[in-house]
Amino acid sequence: MAETDINRSETDTTGRYEILVDGHDEAGELTYQKLADGTVVADHTGVPLSMRGLGIGKALVAKLANDALDEGFQIIPTCPFVKAHLERNPDWVGLINA
Repeated sequence: MAETDINRSETDTTGRYEILVDGHDEAGELTYQKLADGTVVADHTGVPLSMRGLGIGKALVAKLANDALDEGFQIIPTCPFVKAHLERNPDWVGLINA
């Protein structure tokens, strides 16, 4: 994968990871909703067609999972892509709050 930069932005109720890849004008994203108890609902992952196959989606899920490990929050993965990747990694499966 080319050089990447993942940015995280949040409001009181929502959050978004955005990944920029050198040589591409568009960004990939993973969005979530924040619940009152600190749990996040990962609801969407989007990767532009021009960036598919570069591991962008996996990098976004990895950033979310590592932030959850570091910050101690649980994830409700309503996005099938996020759910599948969390379930495949033994270090991340414990982050799932079904």
